[in-house]
Amino acid sequence: MNLKTIHNVYFIGIGGIGMSAIARYFSVNGKVVAGYDKTPTPITKSLEEIEIEVHFEDAVKNIPISFLNKEKTLVVYTPAVPKNHVQLNYFKDNGYTVLKRAEVLGEITKNTFCLAVAGTHGKTTTSSILGHIMQPEKATSFLGGIAENYNSNLILGEDKVSVVEADEFDRSFLKLSPNIACVTSMDADHLDIYGENEFLQQSFRDFASKVSDTLIVAKGLPLKGLTYAVNEEADYKAYNVKIEEGKYVFDVKTPTSEIKNVVFHLPGNHNMMNALAALAIADVYGVSLEKIKEQLGSFKGVQRRFSYKIKTEEVVLIDDYAHHPTEIKAVAQSVREMYPKEKVLAVFQPHLFSRTRDFADDFAEALSLFDEVLLLDIYPARELPIKGVTSSWLLEKITIDTKKLVSKEKLSDEIIKSESKIVAMLGAGDIGLLVDKVKNKIKEKHKI
Repeated sequence: MNLKTIHNVYFIGIGGIGMSAIARYFSVNGKVVAGYDKTPTPITKSLEEIEIEVHFEDAVKNIPISFLNKEKTLVVYTPAVPKNHVQLNYFKDNGYTVLKRAEVLGEITKNTFCLAVAGTHGKTTTSSILGHIMQPEKATSFLGGIAENYNSNLILGEDKVSVVEADEFDRSFLKLSPNIACVTSMDADHLDIYGENEFLQQSFRDFASKVSDTLIVAKGLPLKGLTYAVNEEADYKAYNVKIEEGKYVFDVKTPTSEIKNVVFHLPGNHNMMNALAALAIADVYGVSLEKIKEQLGSFKGVQRRFSYKIKTEEVVLIDDYAHHPTEIKAVAQSVREMYPKEKVLAVFQPHLFSRTRDFADDFAEALSLFDEVLLLDIYPARELPIKGVTSSWLLEKITIDTKKLVSKEKLSDEIIKSESKIVAMLGAGDIGLLVDKVKNKIKEKHKI
């Protein structure tokens, strides 16, 4: 497919974090862009602010007339869209070029030198760090989160080098052609798609086989490549780790050199691993270690990845996308590292009935690492309910005493009743839309 001949690009699910990055890319490259999403969000609002037309009713009448020229229109959709979607079926039935998001990303990046970040956890933060490192190299980066430095999920550069988040969902990353790539983790996930963990593991092996130049892997993963680790021997090793004034300072040994006193501001051992993975990719590509160090020191983070919404002596509110047990444990570890003497309240919205069922005991173990837990109802996303799989069922498995089910409407009131100094709001559903209301309530209580 020749993208240069395309005049219009229509997105079904345009408000998705990965979809909106590609929509922005096409818009700034002179294409006419429009699309549908289920509900208005801050992302759809930001797209409308750059004159991308977005509507929220699934009806053919809402497709702009200029997009009805099938020869000049590309249709992009996310796999999360239901199969009975009216607009999607209209485009398919009438002979339009209709591609999944991953296929389009593969087309955009196939003629670039592609740096890809894969893994069941850590890929959004790692790719955002890498995008920031590669920004002076004029790379174009497609991210799965909003990078704080740019307030965007697209870092626009030139068309010679690309940075992409390689998503294992629906085997999407197999549409990419990476030159250098890393794999951060291979924990069981997306079993609603893969069925069994072995099929997920095989997809990562298939992805690794597509890497043309160099594969970099977290030490311990069952893939062959350059390894990275913190405080243990690896091709890329972070060591002499210190915490100074709330930030990490560490040294790094590479296969050919070393660099001292790297500063990185994101908390948690997992984030140090993310920084190390990004450093390794950039080093293999050819960026100087001094330049990498400079960019790591100025990286501000990713929205909803341990994002501080309030940070005072009296109270701290943290917003995080964590929706898998491993990610929740990482948040718990980070909080305990930063605030070892304080009580911590976790507010969690489970994401998907199938994921809750598949990892219920692991979720309970992870949530039991906090002092208090408030549990919201399961966010269904693309799924129908599964009998017996409820937040009440999950709550019973959590072993701490201070735990409670709560509705969205009463969440703010329950939080301000708590004596915990640290509040962490966790989940990948619509819990992020509740954060500002909670923040305002807490500020009101503490007169901030």
